[in-house]
Amino acid sequence: MQDRPSLSALSAPLAAALVADAAQLRIGIDRVAGATVVDGGIARPGGLEAGRRIAELCMGGLGRVTLQADTQSDRWPFQVAVHSTDPVLACLGSQYAGWSLSHKDEAGSFFALGSGPGRAMARKETLFDELGYGDSGDHAVLVLESGTVPPALLVERIAADCGVAPERLTLVLTPTASLAGTVQIVARVLEVALHKVHALGFPLHDVVDGIGVAPLPPPGKGFVEAMGRTNDAILFGGTVQLFVTGPDDAAADLAQRLPSTESRDYGRPFAEVFAAVNKDFYAIDPLLFAPARAVVTALESGRSFHGGHLASGMLDRSFGG
Repeated sequence: MQDRPSLSALSAPLAAALVADAAQLRIGIDRVAGATVVDGGIARPGGLEAGRRIAELCMGGLGRVTLQADTQSDRWPFQVAVHSTDPVLACLGSQYAGWSLSHKDEAGSFFALGSGPGRAMARKETLFDELGYGDSGDHAVLVLESGTVPPALLVERIAADCGVAPERLTLVLTPTASLAGTVQIVARVLEVALHKVHALGFPLHDVVDGIGVAPLPPPGKGFVEAMGRTNDAILFGGTVQLFVTGPDDAAADLAQRLPSTESRDYGRPFAEVFAAVNKDFYAIDPLLFAPARAVVTALESGRSFHGGHLASGMLDRSFGG
């Protein structure tokens, strides 16, 4: 466990730089219970670059995110690309939104899923036992896909769970419908693939490297539309290539089973799927959450296997023309 990189150590300078560059990134910096709270699109506009940097922070300093042109697309000409030096730790150990955070009192309730390097310090998820990873440090960072600021009592509890003083905690808030939120969600194209790799039972230690890309959608007007568009960017427009060890037949099987096209709920924009299950997120087939297309390269043989396909017409339908 100790020979793995420290996500806390790698992410601390990224968090500090985000705060230092707040003015030029059009993000806000506030304090709640002593913790630093970064407003990535609630009262401040934020933007694409803020989202790009937040996405890298969310990967614990083990990932790189770029915005680039897609010369093959007539209607959606830009895309979010992501790769990682340690995709399993960066995506599942940090970027995955696996920490459920909630608080309720007479003033109301708050709920969000926490992602980012602070998860590995709190280790509230059994996933970390499977990864064989834990982290400690003097600074914790979490990213919350939220349009409201968490209450002070919850902030204090998060800091305690991470083993740091509140003054050493940074919470980054990116509403789903914001520009920064749009980028940081679509930048999960590789993470979504790794999560499905895990769900399919493919050995994580055989995943050596990975890269992914998905189109940059226009932000939605409200939460449901925004959630739909960011999901559809991955489900219908995302491509991931994984480089794996092990036999060719295992790589070929993974390439076929990994794409979103293999899900029973594939075929409609995500917002429509969500409405059809009465907005019960957990009623949706979990195997839907995957990139549209997968390439799996078996390093020992040098062969590559392909599965799934892009669906540009579905992107047009989802993104609003």
